[in-house]
Amino acid sequence: MWRYVMGGVAAILLLAGGWMIVRGQAHADAPLAAATTPAPAPAATARAGDTTAEAAPPDLPAASDAQRARQRFARYDRDRDGKVTRAEFLEPRRKAFAKLDRDGDGRLSFDEWAARTVDRFGAADRDHSGALDAQEFAATAPKRKPRRATPCPEPAREE
Repeated sequence: MWRYVMGGVAAILLLAGGWMIVRGQAHADAPLAAATTPAPAPAATARAGDTTAEAAPPDLPAASDAQRARQRFARYDRDRDGKVTRAEFLEPRRKAFAKLDRDGDGRLSFDEWAARTVDRFGAADRDHSGALDAQEFAATAPKRKPRRATPCPEPAREE
């Protein structure tokens, strides 16, 4: 029973301390914040296309849509001639295709397209029978990340 009483007292003390800290900061920082930081204009902080008109935090600059478009254009324009050619536009797709096209013939067979799955099946089929039994199939399950250890020890249970 005394644990509950002590827990209640500690909670009240924490709330009182937090209230005093917040109240003290609000009074101490108010004149300084008002004098040193001008209020941003609502149009400058609202994002384009934002229907709620919420302002972005003043300390985090947000890239405008125009800036994002310029950065994207610069990534695609490899020769920096101010134009994105069809070859430049398709280059990321070519690289992905080349990774899948194992025999380099310029065509994707079903096995090349499904190469990762085919490789996983081949690795799981230990007896090379062309079929997976229950144990072999269990080896194809996706690997899960181990649960992160909690920093706190498990509490002792009272019995």
